[in-house]
Amino acid sequence: MAVPKRKTSKSKSASRKAQNTKKPVARASSCSQCGAPAQPHHACKSCGYYNGRQVLSVTTEE
Repeated sequence: MAVPKRKTSKSKSASRKAQNTKKPVARASSCSQCGAPAQPHHACKSCGYYNGRQVLSVTTEE
């Protein structure tokens, strides 16, 4: 089995581990139908529209 010849420095290991941090959530764009904030490439949770057509049936509870 291969064995490292030298000790890995703190900056080298920290630089490698920095890639494992959580990425920020994509910014919400506005829905073209109702104007509510919605995730890109997802159906709007408030009106159920995606790409100009209704794909979810949304009921309002009052």
